[in-house]
Order: sequence, then C-alpha cells, then structure tokens
Amino acid sequence: MAEIILTTLNAGYGHCSFGLRYLMANLGELKSRTRILEFTPDLRVPEMVEAVLLQNPKIVGIGVYVWSARECAMLAAELKRLRPELVIVLGGPEISHETEGQEICNCADFVITGEGDLAFARLCEQILAGRPPAEKIIAAPPPDPERLALPYELYTDEDISNRVIYAEASRGCPFACDFCLSSLSAAVRAFPLERLFAAWRILMDRGALRFKFTDRTFNLDIRAVSAILNFFLENVRPGLFLHFEMVPDRFPDELFALINKFPAGSLQFEVGIQTFNETVAARINRRQDNHASEKNIRRLRRETAAYLHADLIVGLPGEDLAGFASGFDRLLALDPHEIQVGILKRLRGAPIARHDSQWGMVYSPYPPYELRENKLLDFFTMQRVRRFARYWDLISNSGVFAETAKLICAGPGAFNNFMDLSGWLYGQTRQTHAISRSRLRELLRTYLTEVLKQPASTVNAAAERDALRSHLNSGRPGRQRQIRRDAN
Repeated sequence: MAEIILTTLNAGYGHCSFGLRYLMANLGELKSRTRILEFTPDLRVPEMVEAVLLQNPKIVGIGVYVWSARECAMLAAELKRLRPELVIVLGGPEISHETEGQEICNCADFVITGEGDLAFARLCEQILAGRPPAEKIIAAPPPDPERLALPYELYTDEDISNRVIYAEASRGCPFACDFCLSSLSAAVRAFPLERLFAAWRILMDRGALRFKFTDRTFNLDIRAVSAILNFFLENVRPGLFLHFEMVPDRFPDELFALINKFPAGSLQFEVGIQTFNETVAARINRRQDNHASEKNIRRLRRETAAYLHADLIVGLPGEDLAGFASGFDRLLALDPHEIQVGILKRLRGAPIARHDSQWGMVYSPYPPYELRENKLLDFFTMQRVRRFARYWDLISNSGVFAETAKLICAGPGAFNNFMDLSGWLYGQTRQTHAISRSRLRELLRTYLTEVLKQPASTVNAAAERDALRSHLNSGRPGRQRQIRRDAN
C-alpha cells in the first residue's frame, strides 16, 4: 500500500522514467509513503488501473509525454471514474503548454507545468495536510540543481541489469531552435560535478554500464564535459556504454584527445544537423556552423571509435524536397553510422507554430503531432518521405544491410536513389512494418538485379559481407536506440 503513486508509460521495457525518480527523490519525509509504478504501451489500460488501485493511494501523479499522451489520458479518465475522491496530479512536457485545452487536464485535480521536482512535493504535503491550493494549474519555476536531491539511488538492481540508466549533468539549452521545447528555457543550469560523480560511482559499483545522458548540449561546457569523460575513463570497464547529445560544431582538440581514449563500442554521439540549408536554419533560429560540423563529423569517423547517430528533420518551413535531398546526400557523404530522418513535429508550446500561416503547415492533431503537409511538401510527398524514413531505418540504420544499401545509393543522388527503392518496396508490399528480414533480403536482391540490372555476383557479394558483418557484431555491445525527451 502507498499513499502516493507515481506512474507513467515508458516507451519500452528497456527504458526507465528519469522524471518519476526525481520526483520520488525530492519527496522528503513522504518518500517512504510513495511507490513508483512504470508501465509500457503493451499493457492494457484496465491492468494499469488495477495496479494503481491495488495500492489504495490518496494521490496519483502521472507523467505525461508525447509518446504516452493517449494512454495517460485513458488512465486518468478511468481512475477518476472509478475513484472520484482520488487526487490526480499531472506533470510532464506534454501538459506543460497549451494546458487548458487538453482533455486529459479535465480529469485532473492539479496540473504542474514545468519542472515539478520540488513543486510536486509541496503540493502533496498540502493535500495530505488537508490544505490543498485553490489553483488547479501550478507553474513550477526551474529549480536550482544544487537544491535537488539526486535520484540515482532509486535505480533498482533490475534497472541496472536490464535497462538504460538515464543521467544528466545540466538542464536547459542556450539555443532557440523553433522546433524544440528546450528553446523555451535558454538558461543552462549545471549540477555540481562532485555530487554526480559520487552517485554515478555507486551505480557503477552496483554494476551499471549503460548510461544515456539527457543533456541537450552535452559538449557546451568543455571543462565540465572533460571532467565527466575523465570520470568514466577512470572507471571504464568492459561493456560500458555512454550516449551523449553533442553540438556538432563544438569539438576542440582536447575533446578529441579524450574521446580517443575510449574503447570501441563505448561512446555514442547523437549529433543534430537537422538542416544544412542556412536560410531555413536562420528562419527557425538555429545557429550552426555547417563547415565546422562537417569537419568534426569527418574527424570523428576518421580518428575515433565513437558511434555517430546524426539527425535530419524533413518538413522545416521553407525547405522543399530537393533541398532536403541535397542535405541528406551531404550528410551521407560524411559517413555517420546512422542517419535518422525525423518528421517535423509541432510539439505543444514549441515556437515552430509561428510559421503555420506563412508556410501552410498542417500537422496531425494526434501525438506525436507530425507534419502532414505544407506549401512545399504536399500530403502525398510527406507520405513518400515517411516511408523512406522507415525503410532507411530497416535497411541502412539497422546495420543488417549496410553493404546492400551502398549499392542502392551508389552514384549521384543517393536520396533519390533510395527514394526510388522505397517506392518500389511499398508497391510490392503495401506495408512498412512486419516485414521479415528474410523477405526484405529477397526483395532487395530482386530490386538490385531485376530493376537496377546489377550483376548477381555483385549483389551476392554485398549480401555475404552484410551477413559477415552481422555475425561479427552479434556479440558486441549494440547501439542504444533512445527516445528524446521532446519528441519522441
């Protein structure tokens, strides 16, 4: 039994809720009266409701994210129908903006907008003391990291053995990109490093090896990032895996020197290019030195063993298909290990909405609010690009068909070449999911030999190299697919 339940839906079993653990850590004396219940989308809502009500709580705090908004709304509605006296508190990025217009908020007694680490504790104290606040919507100011209790002791042995451990060294972002919610909090707030090192050392002594840092610009402060990398170098052990989101144009020589000391398979960098079009970048307030970014990505690939995951966004206001294709080909030539083609989303509260009228931006009204069309990309073109992104993930990003993908993209216009394959694949299958690997292998062989008229010997040799690569990589620590906080 617990008086307070903290709950949310994670994207999958391999993920932990960092936010709920921060709330729990900062509950003070109420911590012993609280329990965290984490669910995944494969569990039906009635079973989630049952798990919550079995604890007979007085307060239920629900963390709402773009990937879980629908299920959280159903959970809140059913809890309130069954137990009207239950106090439901909502928090999280999905309900922190455009709050009053959301149906889920009608089911809640209180909504905390912003970072609720400390505000949730105060609210629970008031409710349990019989002095709930009069206002329903509580705007939480950004907390000082030095005042926050750290959540790392709340990772369980099961978390350490089976899930990614989320960590952070700072909050906020100095940039103001229109598509990102981090643009709403320009001030960067850093955590005291010694406190972090002490907590992380305990985690590693318990066996934690896989860390995903949620910092939006991890390499912003070179002094801090150097200290953190040195900490992990001092504690390096087989199986260590670290994921960081890096600003691509900020890699001084001393950072390269540190990166070079890590063994292969231990570092993954998410580098957000988003667009190479400088006019489009200026339109969405994105500051980036493209020349420096290209230079750094080449150097990272040439001189280090870091795994590079690069991001591009399709649908930005003012960028047509030819412009995106040019940017894709430019990025592909830099040879990152993985290119994620993301569809532009209109996250609640993000400034990207200011372009809606001028560029005819039409988004889905349902999470994750992806772009459906604009003045330069009609609905059918967006559908083609969406299929491109899915097939690129299956064929190239997966690493299973890396050599075969090179044959498909060979020659000028790699994007257009793969777009042709994408159209052909969809024509053959009418599906983008639930395609077995063996069927996909046969479809690719057919396309290369019968449509592109490539010699069977060349195609078979590429397939054999792919099979060998998959075999060699099967025993190594894999890259970790992550869910970003603002997108999902």
